[in-house]
Amino acid sequence: MPPIDVQDKFFDAISSSDENSLRHASHFPHAHAKAIYPAHAVCAAYPAPRVVSIPSSIAISPSSLLRNTHCTLVHAMSSHAPAVRLQQINSHIAHKHPAVSVFDKVATAPEDVIFALTAAYKADNHPNKVNLGVGAYRTEEGKPWVLPVVKKADLILVDDENLDHEYLPILGLEPFRKAATTLILGSDSKAITDGRAGSAQCISGTGAVYTGAQFLARHYPIKGAACYISKPTWANHRAIFSGVGMPVLEYPYWDPSSKGLHLQGMLESMQSAPRGSIFLLHPCAHNPTGVDPTPDQWKQIADAMEAKDHFPFFDCAYQGFASGNLDKDAYSVRYFVSRGFELFVAQSFSKNFGLYSERAGNLTIVAKSVQVKNQIESQIAKAQRAVISNPPAYGSRIVSLVLSDRELYREWEQNLATMANRIIDMRKALFDELTKLGTPGDWKHIVNQIGMFSFTGLSTPQVKVLKEKYHVYLTDNGRISMAGLNSRNVKYFAQAVDDAVRHH
Repeated sequence: MPPIDVQDKFFDAISSSDENSLRHASHFPHAHAKAIYPAHAVCAAYPAPRVVSIPSSIAISPSSLLRNTHCTLVHAMSSHAPAVRLQQINSHIAHKHPAVSVFDKVATAPEDVIFALTAAYKADNHPNKVNLGVGAYRTEEGKPWVLPVVKKADLILVDDENLDHEYLPILGLEPFRKAATTLILGSDSKAITDGRAGSAQCISGTGAVYTGAQFLARHYPIKGAACYISKPTWANHRAIFSGVGMPVLEYPYWDPSSKGLHLQGMLESMQSAPRGSIFLLHPCAHNPTGVDPTPDQWKQIADAMEAKDHFPFFDCAYQGFASGNLDKDAYSVRYFVSRGFELFVAQSFSKNFGLYSERAGNLTIVAKSVQVKNQIESQIAKAQRAVISNPPAYGSRIVSLVLSDRELYREWEQNLATMANRIIDMRKALFDELTKLGTPGDWKHIVNQIGMFSFTGLSTPQVKVLKEKYHVYLTDNGRISMAGLNSRNVKYFAQAVDDAVRHH
């Protein structure tokens, strides 16, 4: 049988009726690659299939073998066994035509700073290493703490014969949502009694901020309105709002000279911002500075925002954890509600319940009317359905149970006081050690700040010394988690700070 002249257009597809053909065809590379293939072909264009020989001297585009419906490659002709020949062909193809991913040009994203710190700490074998980066409570022994009240709630849920694992509604567990909203607004809140307070269960505080940001990006009436975040703030704030397409600007917050609140700069920013801008506020335990406005300063902030019709978006991650008093930590939110503001509050139960991995969060909504509240909830439900469908149940069940049971609630308050008081004690201990050492500078801000974090005022070179010489892990901006200090390492840390400040 004479050989046929094979052109690119000759072959188009392989015949699925021949299993052997499919096996051999799978060895061909991507389109446009050129190779020499000695082979037989079955030509289906004839009334009865006939086998035609393709000599090894003919150059065939492998892609062309898959472009003509008339022929199917059956097997390679060779003096060797077919399997050996196919292996040779495959090796030849792989060498000449390496696979290229469609994602080949995707850039590698930088590591998350906090998680990278934790990884570096774990990899460090130094006996005196200290982790002051992680935003999670630790005991005096440096261990994670499961709140006793959470353990009790766990046991109650385990013994509940009615407990199931069915899907929650799109907006979450109703008792949890109501309890969370009441916790932040207060049981006597007019917004609640008027029916103007709504909510959506979210994936912890991060999810609550994202849910609110996504809604504002889509439905805020002032198109192109910017979200103003404090300078500095939690790094995820910028990422979340810019991620939903909103412009992100900063307002002054930290005053390096006083190591306190830059109130004047904050107010001036609110006064100069375009009318109807969005301001992200920390109601308590500001992250990362630990500096909170006083009640009188909150009044000035509310005045400035009201004068320009700005929208307040509170991110409340530390209610009860900051001062140990739930009502005190909610003061700013309740004050703004009493002034008639419409607002959002992102709530996290990671810190104050120790439910870090359970991702229990809530977005509280305060609107002007019941109708508007319902409209907002409907749009959030629509958006949430497309992102997570519905939130997880277990963490929200624990929170709901504790908040709705009087005895468990009282025990929770005691647990909160335990955590808050240990943090306060560590602030005093660090201040005392630095004072004893005569460390240059004024360190009163350590005890004046509140909550889990302290903004030390250490420079980036000084932080580098702490990491490289003393194996103390903290963020480059000098923020430390007070929860990482205890009676066994606070003196060591103070000595490290003293050396870094004196010589760097």
